[in-house]
Amino acid sequence: MDLATGAMGTLLPKLLELLSEEYKLQKGVREGVKSLEKEMRSMYAALRKVAEVPREQLDEQVKLWAGEVRELSFDMEDVVDKFLVHVDEGSEPAANSNKLKRLTKKMASLFTKGKVRHEIADAIKDINKQVQAVAERRARYNVDITVANLPTVTSIDPRLGAMYTEATGLVGIAGTRDQEVMKLLSEGDDMSKKNLKIVSVVGFGGLGKTTLVKMVYEKIGGDYDCKAFVPVGRKAEAKTVFTNILLNLGINGSELIMLNEQLLIDKLREFLKNKRYLIVIDDIWDEKLWTIIKCAFSSSNKFGSRLITTTRIVSVSESCSSSTNDSIYTMEPLSDDDSKRLFYKRIFSLESGCPPDFEEVSRDILKKCGGVPLAIITISSLLASGQRVKPKKEWHVLLDSIGRGLTENHTAKEMIRILSFSYYDLPSPMKTCLLYLSMFPEDSEIMKDQLIWMWIAETFVQSGKANTSLFEVGETYFNELVNRSLIQPVYDDYGFVHACHVHDSILDLICSLSSEENFVTIVNGTSDNMSSQGNVRRLSLQNGIKEEDRTMPHIAESIGQVRSVVTFEPAIDLMPPFSSFVVLRVLDLDEYDGTKEDHLNLQELGRLLHLRYLRLPRHGITELPEEIGKLKFLQVLILPGYTRLPSTVIKLTRLMCLRSNGGRPELPDGIGKLRSMEVLNKIKVGSVSIVQELGSMHRLRELNIQFESSEPVEAFVESVEKMQKIQRVEISAKCEREVSMDLLGELWVPPASLWEFVMRKGVRLSMLPAWDPYHLSQLSKLVISVGDVRQEDLELLGRLPALRILVLVSNNQRPLVVGAEGFRCLEQVGLFSKSPSQILFQPGALPKAERVLLHIGLRAAKEEAAGSGGDWFDMAIGNLPSLRKVHVWFYRSGVTVGEAKQAKAALENALLAHPNRPSIDIDFDEYIPEDARDEDVYTEDEDSD
Repeated sequence: MDLATGAMGTLLPKLLELLSEEYKLQKGVREGVKSLEKEMRSMYAALRKVAEVPREQLDEQVKLWAGEVRELSFDMEDVVDKFLVHVDEGSEPAANSNKLKRLTKKMASLFTKGKVRHEIADAIKDINKQVQAVAERRARYNVDITVANLPTVTSIDPRLGAMYTEATGLVGIAGTRDQEVMKLLSEGDDMSKKNLKIVSVVGFGGLGKTTLVKMVYEKIGGDYDCKAFVPVGRKAEAKTVFTNILLNLGINGSELIMLNEQLLIDKLREFLKNKRYLIVIDDIWDEKLWTIIKCAFSSSNKFGSRLITTTRIVSVSESCSSSTNDSIYTMEPLSDDDSKRLFYKRIFSLESGCPPDFEEVSRDILKKCGGVPLAIITISSLLASGQRVKPKKEWHVLLDSIGRGLTENHTAKEMIRILSFSYYDLPSPMKTCLLYLSMFPEDSEIMKDQLIWMWIAETFVQSGKANTSLFEVGETYFNELVNRSLIQPVYDDYGFVHACHVHDSILDLICSLSSEENFVTIVNGTSDNMSSQGNVRRLSLQNGIKEEDRTMPHIAESIGQVRSVVTFEPAIDLMPPFSSFVVLRVLDLDEYDGTKEDHLNLQELGRLLHLRYLRLPRHGITELPEEIGKLKFLQVLILPGYTRLPSTVIKLTRLMCLRSNGGRPELPDGIGKLRSMEVLNKIKVGSVSIVQELGSMHRLRELNIQFESSEPVEAFVESVEKMQKIQRVEISAKCEREVSMDLLGELWVPPASLWEFVMRKGVRLSMLPAWDPYHLSQLSKLVISVGDVRQEDLELLGRLPALRILVLVSNNQRPLVVGAEGFRCLEQVGLFSKSPSQILFQPGALPKAERVLLHIGLRAAKEEAAGSGGDWFDMAIGNLPSLRKVHVWFYRSGVTVGEAKQAKAALENALLAHPNRPSIDIDFDEYIPEDARDEDVYTEDEDSD
């Protein structure tokens, strides 16, 4: 399914299915379906061509016709699905001809019933009349445009990281901008009474205001007692702003929910009363809102506190900086030279690498971008789409299309028009996937996996090549949107993209398009974003509405057609009962706090027969109802922490993803029936039989499992050997004694698809497994706990060709030398040991390593230094050319306080001599913990999403 063609892509195969002999439709009904399929297929072809033309270039009649056909396709698919949904018995999807015959036989028997036969006959007749009426109003639409081909395989362009770094540098440093802002902030510091000072940064959307103030915030934040960075956005409420500031300052969130604006202001003033603070309030749109916000900050604060605000609106900046002590900093566009630098960096990789043939057209395009970084980044990403430079003639076509661009006036309308070129250049399914992001509020951090599973549930993701899962195709869509700079990647601590942000200007674009196409209906406390035409197909509950608002009745009237619902506090009060929905595919209740159980009856979930994606709230639910087993089409189930799974979950044979957001549920007997499973994340097992059943999940790509005892280990090895598509394995144990995984190391030959292997607390190997490093050509992350590490083991790991992250936990008691021969891709390394000895980095070692984590026992280090007559540390860490961050834990057992200080000083001096001046964090522990590691440091927290 995609925006342009509505439900056509999924409807047409279903219509053909109804025509098969097994369904034994009456002759008149068969003719009706046949005529309908033929007419809809013709319209489908026309819609796909219409989709490639920018909306403002379409004739108004074409827009109306396209909208009518799309709505008809949705209605028709709803009709067909209501019949098809009753066929399924909850068994495994048809994998062979016998299963298919049983299903079609049941379908045929369903249609032989008089009532059902008449219902579908009447429905087909009614839809046919509507289709013919639409066709008569506009018989032919010819749009001479080529439909873009869908890329087969896409990864994130490796040049993007450098480009975003370049953009940050240009926004913050070119013309010493960050220095200018810091100078404004420092004015008044030499006064005898250091008053509160406000600096407001104002400028057009996309100039980089947020980037600039984030840079300043990080540079000077350590000089203040407390600090907070809070985004506001267009539809913000004062209560939400105050709550977010308090949360950023470390105030407990549970008590804040019950406080009104005045009580929140009082609490904030009291907390800040005797503190020197730095607070950034980003992206303010409303002067009235600022009038309320500023009440929380007393002008009598004499500690040199600072507020920074950003806004696009001059009058708002003037309101923010109304006293004589305050200042306004006006953002200016990039210079011509800096614009070229950013533009060329994205397309040609080298700053001065523009071929002579492209210089003139580049200059003309940049002129129309007006020095706005966002416009430059999106246009350059469009021209470098697919990691290749588009032909020069396409550059000229784009240049002519932009018109006057941003050269004459930096208006939001012109910016959106420039951004729209990248939107219309997308393949059709990706357009729909991008517009789906309008379901999320401003400044949301949207989790990648969550988003892709939502796309799949809505059938936006089309089947790829053989042996490629829908999720992998969806990941290609996501990566392509990143490559085209339409979404901004969010990296985790290890450099993997795990989420995305949408820039405000791009969100404006997709919300505008969504509203025009009746794609998403947003409830956000005002009526301006709520569609008032057509049926509601997707509903984003972002905020409450006023009692006098009359738009909600329209939503109630068409609630039966809603396919997606996403909730955000406090709009959960507006959530209709589950029984109201008839064809719902996606239900995301993550922001629901679980306190309104009388409002939402979980037993009614079993009535959502079309549901594909269900994400339950993080809190307030400890047990799923048995009725969950009725959701025969469910593909994704995301649970809150510590939720018991009912035995009926084994009926969900289409389930592809089962994960927990916190505590680990225990799997019920019979789980092996779920053979469509691809992701089984954060679950626990206690019996051998259940572990054996996991071997039936041949499609599994991701497994995160916790053992309750050591008994299932042998069965686990047998099961994991059958998982030939596995990509991520994470193992932990919660037992009295550490669980040996030696059998896994001895018997398991990981498939070549493995790219992440993590051992958490409670499991250990005696020695490193003798896995073939060249066979594991995709292994990127390895976190492993072993009894001892030999030099040859380290050299074996160094031959893993794609390894980026290595965390090695051991009982090592011998020196280790990291040579120049291996670890060519390693970016982060953690070496933890109960009795660590010296580690030596030879010249040329770890050429790409930016982050090093070390646990060092000071007694052992002291003894070695005394034996060799050398310094405390002789790691030669200066040999790591890319080093940016070092975090060291010292174990003080066996040394005096003075010796510990000497050790710290010695390490700091060694690191200060490094040319990159890496950041240094040094912590002291009194003793070496039992497992010699703090797993929150080197791998993701188990309770994180």
